Amino acid sequence: MLAQELLNTFDQLPHPEQLKIATEILRRLMDFDFPPLTDEELVLNAEALFLTLDEEEAGNE
Repeated sequence: MLAQELLNTFDQLPHPEQLKIATEILRRLMDFDFPPLTDEELVLNAEALFLTLDEEEAGNE
C-alpha cells in the first residue's frame, strides 16, 4: 500500500525533514472540506493524546 510506504519512509527521515514534510502536508490540507468531528471522536482523540503525554512524562522522570 502506497500510503504505508510513505509513512514508513517518513518515520526514517531526520526530525527536521519530518517537520518540513508535515508542515507542507498541513498547508495543503487547509483547503480540504472535512466533516466535523463527533463528540465521541473528540473524546477518543483527547484520551489518546493524554495517554501519550503521560507515557512521555513518565519516560522523562
